[in-house]
Amino acid sequence: MDISAIQSALREHQLDAWLFYDHHHRDAIAYRVLGLPEDSMVSRRWFYLIPANGEPRKLVHRIEAFRLDALPGSKRFYSGWQELDEELQKLTAGCTNIAMQYSPNNRILYVGMVDAGTVELLRSFDKHIVSSADLVAQFEATWNEDQIASHLAAGKRIDSILAAAFQEIGTRVRSGGTNEYEMQMWIQEAFAREGLVSGDGPDVAVNGHSGDPHYEPTKELHSPIQLGDWVLIDLWSKQNTPGACFYDICWTGCIGTPSDEQRKVFGIVTEARDKAIEFVKANIAASADVRGWQVDDVARKHIEAAGYGEYFTHRTGHSIGTDVHANGANMDNLEIHDERRLLPNSCFSIEPGIYLKDFGVRAEVNMLIRSGSAEVTGCIQHEIVHI
Repeated sequence: MDISAIQSALREHQLDAWLFYDHHHRDAIAYRVLGLPEDSMVSRRWFYLIPANGEPRKLVHRIEAFRLDALPGSKRFYSGWQELDEELQKLTAGCTNIAMQYSPNNRILYVGMVDAGTVELLRSFDKHIVSSADLVAQFEATWNEDQIASHLAAGKRIDSILAAAFQEIGTRVRSGGTNEYEMQMWIQEAFAREGLVSGDGPDVAVNGHSGDPHYEPTKELHSPIQLGDWVLIDLWSKQNTPGACFYDICWTGCIGTPSDEQRKVFGIVTEARDKAIEFVKANIAASADVRGWQVDDVARKHIEAAGYGEYFTHRTGHSIGTDVHANGANMDNLEIHDERRLLPNSCFSIEPGIYLKDFGVRAEVNMLIRSGSAEVTGCIQHEIVHI
C-alpha cells in the first residue's frame, strides 16, 4: 500500500478521505488495497480512514485490539455499539466527502461492499458518502511495466496456441474425429507446455453451443466436432509468475464453407468491435475521459442498427488484470451503467457478440491504455478462420 499515492488520488478527486470498513471479510477489496492478510479471523468491525492530508486513523474493537497493527496511523477503540457510534464520528471528524466501497443504486455492484446501514450511520453524521469505484480501479486494476510485459508475452503464446488449435481441429476432424472436450484438454496441455495458467476453460463451442456466451464443455457434456461445423474458441491465460496479468481472446471459424448468415453476422460483430476500438483510440489520443458505458454504447448501437440488438445479450468488455475479470472499468451499459474511467496502464477486453440459436459470433481483443494512447495488444481477427 502506498499511502502517499492514495492521498494524492484523494486530492485529485477532491475527496476528504477514503474510509475502509470490514466485518467477517465482507470487503475483499479493502484487504487487497491495504495489503492485509485475507485469511485472518475477523469477528468484529474495523475501520481504517486515509485522509487526503495527514495521518491515517484506525478504529478497532478492544477484543481485536491488534487488528490493523500492520498499517500506519493512530488507533481508537470501542466495545459497545454506542461507543462505536461515538468513536466513528470522532474518527471521521474534519472529513465531509468520504469515499467508500459503495455504489449509488448498486449500479457498479463490483464495489458495492458496504452495507446500507453503515452508510446511513455515516450520513447521520452529515457525511457525504461517494463511490470509491475509480479509486479501486486505480489501485487494483492498473499495471506496472513488468505486468504489461507479462501480458504481452502471454499474448504471443496464446495467439500461437489459438492458431494451432484451429489447425488441430481440422486435422482431427478429417482423420478420425474429435469433440469440444478433447480440444479443451488439448489447449490446456498447450498452456502447461508454455508455462501458462488459466484457472478454468477454455471454451470450445460448436454450432448452437457457440450461441451460449458462457457455455463450457465438460467430460460428461460436450458435442462432437464435424465437417461443416461452426467453431468458437474463447481462451484466456497468463504466465505462471507472481503478479502476471491475463490475456483473453475469442475467435470463430468454420470447418468448410460458412453460410451467408454466418458471414453477415461475423461482419456485423467485427465492425462493432472495430468501431469501439477506434472510439477508444481517438478519445484517449484527444485526452478525453472515456467511460466504460460509452464504449459499450458504440458497439451496441452498431449491432442494434443492423437488426440484431436482441441477440447481443452480453456486455462489450471487461477489465483484465491478475484475475481475468479485474476491478477496473467494464465496457458495459447493459448489465450495469459503468461510469468508471479508462485509466492509463489499465487493460480490458472489447468483445461484442451476436448469439443466435444455431450459432454465435464473438470477436474479442484486449486493449491497453497508455498515457495519451490506446492499443490492441495482440492479433485481430478480420476473416472467419477456414478450418
